[in-house]
Amino acid sequence: MRTRIFKTLHLTPRGIDFMLLTHAHIDHSGRIPKLYNEGFRNPIYAHKATCDLCALMLPDSGHIQEMESEWKNRKRIRKGEEPREPIYTAEDAVKCLQIFHPVKYDEIIDITEQIHVRFNDAGHMLGSSIIELWVEEDGKTTKTVFTGDLGNNDIPLLSEPTMIDKADYLIMESTYGSRLHVRNDEKAELFLKIVSETLDKQGTVVIPSFAVGRTQEILYEINKLKDIRKDEEFQKQYKTLMQAPVFVDSPLAISATEVFRENMDLFDDETQAEMLKGDNPLEFPGLKFAMTTEESKALNESTTPSIIISASGMCEVGRIKHHLKHNLWNPNSTILFVGYQAPGTLGYNIVNGAKQVKIFGEDIAVNARIEYIEGYSGHADQEGLMNFIYSFREKPKHIFLVHGEEESKEVLEQKIIEETNLPVTIPEFGETYTLDEEVTMTHKVERREPEMRLKREVITRLEKLKEEIKDMEQYVREDMINTDMKDEDVFRINEKMKDLEKQILNVIEG
Repeated sequence: MRTRIFKTLHLTPRGIDFMLLTHAHIDHSGRIPKLYNEGFRNPIYAHKATCDLCALMLPDSGHIQEMESEWKNRKRIRKGEEPREPIYTAEDAVKCLQIFHPVKYDEIIDITEQIHVRFNDAGHMLGSSIIELWVEEDGKTTKTVFTGDLGNNDIPLLSEPTMIDKADYLIMESTYGSRLHVRNDEKAELFLKIVSETLDKQGTVVIPSFAVGRTQEILYEINKLKDIRKDEEFQKQYKTLMQAPVFVDSPLAISATEVFRENMDLFDDETQAEMLKGDNPLEFPGLKFAMTTEESKALNESTTPSIIISASGMCEVGRIKHHLKHNLWNPNSTILFVGYQAPGTLGYNIVNGAKQVKIFGEDIAVNARIEYIEGYSGHADQEGLMNFIYSFREKPKHIFLVHGEEESKEVLEQKIIEETNLPVTIPEFGETYTLDEEVTMTHKVERREPEMRLKREVITRLEKLKEEIKDMEQYVREDMINTDMKDEDVFRINEKMKDLEKQILNVIEG
């Protein structure tokens, strides 16, 4: 939250009595150090594992803020502009940790005599929580449930989301409210096939992965492969995998893996049963960790076939860019994506067939094998969200949909109304609602932010389009001098170019 938002809402950080944090992901926790800098000193209640992860992720975020600020200030100074301070520093993030209050699942906590909360496992990431909130006012108790981010039912290591019996009001996320996940029950076998084929070619498998959550799931999947099948071909592939070193090259991922090890009581029943037999799901022969920059660089100097798991998951920052630079050109290597790639990111361009990408200012040919395994997702899809609503024995009087794109929220809204006949509201920024017999919006802050954000998005898309047209020109020219091209291929390209020309003219004339 920004200072101007607090002013618009007539709220200041010092006026916030307490905070309930559902989980550690930066889109939920990332502004806490800034609030602390602006005077917020009251308790932040979160699950113990969330507190442990925030102790890693917030200082890391602060470090990134400092690096970005330093880079941007160089450009500002060259333009004769005043430098700007980072949103917060790593040191600021460390200071704010003192107001975190760790809690356990399933315990009712008295915030005040009138306010009581309970944290329940949301199954989204380690320590993620669905929060039940009871508020006593004028002799009446009202119960509101906040889902936070709801997890998928098949996330490795984690338990399924807790189902809640009843609520007066439900505030629910809607990230995948308009979509169903691709069910991939064979993702582990596919993973092993891709990896073993690459290692047999003496190549390197590079896996861009999010430091917290996805990396640990991959380690778990690798460890579990040995129990899936016993046939000769599978065992041959597994032997190939076990003979290769598996490197985790991300200091944050390494530290987060240790937090996972310290909170194994949160793992699902199947995983805990394996642990009782002495099988640690995050350890196996050949697993190595690269902590230092020197160790990271050594991975790209080695000729030994290996697997490198490195952040960031969308290839925008971090050590992964170095590994891509050293492996994308190599037809024997594989870049294996296991997570969502947002449009405009380097990962998105690679997954969607770019023949050449720019890394650290250098053009790198994409000759490596590019693979994307669907089925890994930390969020419940539309079916999972609907099942959460169905699980209430006493249905909520009203549902508020948050945390999703407009399309996702609107599609989910219609789905809920059609199938449950429950009233649904999609609140907008700055709206205040009174929860009574009727849900009433009592205040709204007008702002131009959506309009300005949309204008910025248009300009960003225009710049991206210019770059893509440059790339297209290069690829088309290469095709045109290709003597092996058939007439029908040239005709097809020409028709697509005509369609594109019409679309550009429509924008200009519109």
